[in-house]
Amino acid sequence: MVGQESIRKQVLSRKIFSLSGIVKVGLLSAIAFVLMLLEFPMPIFPAFLKMDISDLPALIGGFSLGPMAAILIQLIKNIFHIIFKNDGTGGVGNLANFIVGVSFTVPAAIVYIRSKTRRNALIGLVLGTILLVVCSSLANYYVLIPFYTKLYFDGNLENLLAVMAAANKNITNVKLYVLYAVIPFNVIKALVTSFITLLIYKRVSPIIKK
Repeated sequence: MVGQESIRKQVLSRKIFSLSGIVKVGLLSAIAFVLMLLEFPMPIFPAFLKMDISDLPALIGGFSLGPMAAILIQLIKNIFHIIFKNDGTGGVGNLANFIVGVSFTVPAAIVYIRSKTRRNALIGLVLGTILLVVCSSLANYYVLIPFYTKLYFDGNLENLLAVMAAANKNITNVKLYVLYAVIPFNVIKALVTSFITLLIYKRVSPIIKK
């Protein structure tokens, strides 16, 4: 079993770094970048939490070409975003997006690539969703909120909390922001992306594998 797993990894590695693999990763990264630009706010959350489905191409690439493809797609997507759309965070927002995106797509790809069944796809997506929620919560609590507070609110956390409370009056501190906004937002995002992936993957995978 160990030998078979090693061979599988070698085959997947050759797929990614072949000319065909590079082209596929590049195209999926470009699609992910465009989807990242099509973000939109959700009325029940603070305005700076914006929904997008840019993890979808990384999931499809991860399922087809392995977890390394998911990492590369997440990386290239965020590099494009830094170059073509400066969000004013000095790359911190994109770093967080990369870490959170990888925490979602890579576990799902690892589980699915071991045995390409619908059951494994579901298990991988559930595991990825759990890790996405954990990583996004930690990233917001320890990195993003302190950074945004210093950058946009002169270090005054109360002003930032007032903006959050305008969307949800239950948010009175950073922990409650994570509880009432970050966690449900990312669960919704993961569920939407997972549903679309399950819906279209079998239809698009033959194209990617050609």
